[in-house]
Amino acid sequence: MEEMSQEEWRAFVLEGTRTAKLAVTRADGSPHLKPIWFVLDGDEFVFTTAETSVTGRVLRRDPRVSLLVDDEAPPFAYVLAEGRAAVETELEPLRSWATRIGGRYMGADRADEFGARNGVPGELLVRVTPSKLLARRGIAD
Repeated sequence: MEEMSQEEWRAFVLEGTRTAKLAVTRADGSPHLKPIWFVLDGDEFVFTTAETSVTGRVLRRDPRVSLLVDDEAPPFAYVLAEGRAAVETELEPLRSWATRIGGRYMGADRADEFGARNGVPGELLVRVTPSKLLARRGIAD
């Protein structure tokens, strides 16, 4: 097993349409896990979520998160980030980032469509700044 450099982990998480698995903690202490579409802004993970979703409600109460991006094929690799999420509701940046995210996952020809769908009132723009990051490759080597 080898550690990835900053350049390597950034390239790894942005390869293709890999999703992240986002973990938050509900008020009763139980975990909540869901896949998310994301992009990077520097070393920050950026995604959107509905204000009324479990994730949206939890992040307003407790900004601590973990997220995992992995390669499920041998020799296996992963990036695990822990940090705090900051939520924004300003529509202009929300729409802009939702368009970028939509372009990554659905293609440039549908980016505006997904930006219009996900960059609206009732959605949150979320930025996760990692305070701890583990990036490993060659797990099965």
